[in-house]
Formats: sequence, structure tokens, C-alpha cells
Amino acid sequence: MSLPDTTALIRSRRTLKPADMDSLRPVERPLLEMLLENATWAPSHGLTEPWKFVVFQDEARAALAAKLQEVYRVVTAEGEFREDKLIKMGQNPLLAPVIVAVSMERRGGAKIPELEEIEAVACAVQNLMLSATAAGLGSFWSSPPLLESTPWKVYLGLREEDRCLGLIYLGWPKEGRPAPVSSRRPLSQCVEWKSEA
Repeated sequence: MSLPDTTALIRSRRTLKPADMDSLRPVERPLLEMLLENATWAPSHGLTEPWKFVVFQDEARAALAAKLQEVYRVVTAEGEFREDKLIKMGQNPLLAPVIVAVSMERRGGAKIPELEEIEAVACAVQNLMLSATAAGLGSFWSSPPLLESTPWKVYLGLREEDRCLGLIYLGWPKEGRPAPVSSRRPLSQCVEWKSEA
């Protein structure tokens, strides 16, 4: 793959919200396995490979939606509870054909800082989302605060030291939907060049 091809892929990756995905068009298992395999080629310190993926498809999406709503009700303070968020948590998993819960499982012990393990999983998510883009899929990274809660960790089979970093929604764009466009601030605003000591 050439640098221009890689550049085009990176710059064409855009968030596609579940409402803009075709919920009736499945994402076949061989394609999902390829996307997840690509995710696992992310770098990790000490080759700990701290990622864990739980894939929700078909009827499991409704169970996921119900669990999100249940946990939201349990862990959200009364003054912060919002009915619109509750409704969205029940709807979004039904709008995308695939949802992947992505977690960081501590495997390096105290030797490897937690931040490095989180960074490794974030790299895996980038691999996953770029691969989805290359396949023509849209993706959306959702990270509601409830993912840090004990009930959610128990649901995913995580230990206290592990962390769920997000839900990645995957799906084919709806027919006729315009491609999302975006821009970035100029490089000069985020790069400082040093050429002398």
C-alpha cells in the first residue's frame, strides 16, 4: 500500500452514527473477524495485547440495549438522570447491525503502566475503525460514563482493574446517505519544530 493510499484511508475515516447505518444489512462474520484480527496488530508494551472484544449481533443487540438502560438507571445520580439518554441507550444498539464492546484487560501487572495498556487498546480501536472504513463500513465510538461502573464490568466479565473503553458501532451506511465530511486545524497549530539543541 502506498503512502497516498494510506493517507486517503486515514483522512476518509469518519464517524457514522447508528441512526445513519442500515440496521437490516448484516455484517458477515468473516469480515468482522478480519476487522478484529487487524485490531489485534496494534502495538503493546511487552506484547501484553491487553484488548478484549465482545461482539453483539442479531438478538444480542436487544439484550445489550436493555443492559445499558438497566445500568444507566442504577448508576446515574437522580439529578443527572436524563430520560432522552435512557431512550437513546435503548435505541442505538438496534440501529447498528454490530456493536463491539472494547475493553482493556490488565496483563502486564505493575511493570506496565495502566496508561500504556489503555493507549494500546486505543491503537487497536484505530486499526478496527480504519479497517471498517476500508471495507466500506461506518463506525461510531461511544463511551458513556456507565462503562466505568461495576455493574457494567460484571456484565462483560471484567475484573476491577480492567476498563471498558467504549462501544464501537459498525454498519453499512444507509442507501443514499451523503458521505460525511470533516476538516482538521492547520498543522502549524499543533506542531512545534525543533532543529537545534
